[in-house]
Amino acid sequence: MKALKKLLAMRLKRLREERGLTQEQLAKRSGMSHGYLARLEIGMHDPSLSTLAKLARALRVTVAELVE
Repeated sequence: MKALKKLLAMRLKRLREERGLTQEQLAKRSGMSHGYLARLEIGMHDPSLSTLAKLARALRVTVAELVE
C-alpha cells in the first residue's frame, strides 16, 4: 500500500509541475488546503475518491489518468 501512495504522490506532483502550478494554486483550484495537498504529494495521506476527483478536475485529467 505504501508503494501505491508513493506512486500517486509522484504522479500528482509531476502533473502539477507540468501544468506550471504551485501547490498553493492547485490547492485553491481543487478546494483543499495547501498543507493537505503538500502531504498528499509526499505520500502521507490516502485521498478519498472525491478528493481524487477534485484534483483530477483541477489538473484537467481523468481520475484514471491521475492514478495510473
